[in-house]
Amino acid sequence: MIVCHCMQISDRDIRAAVGWMRAADPDTIVTPGKIYHALGKRADCGGCMKLFVAEMRAADGFAVGQGHPVPAVLTGLRRKIAG
Repeated sequence: MIVCHCMQISDRDIRAAVGWMRAADPDTIVTPGKIYHALGKRADCGGCMKLFVAEMRAADGFAVGQGHPVPAVLTGLRRKIAG
């Protein structure tokens, strides 16, 4: 399925980029910008961003800490910011 029509990026492209980044550095923080860069493309209109992020999050290996403990500095970060 095409996710970004401006740059012709598919859901498979996104999953492949996430897998490649995770293989290169298991602790990297994956962002849409990094995915565009890994694919040699640039974001254009931004209309795809909700779907792009949803596909990115659904990719196998997206989450940091799979097989590795989450760094202590990141544990409970949302509660600290909201609290």
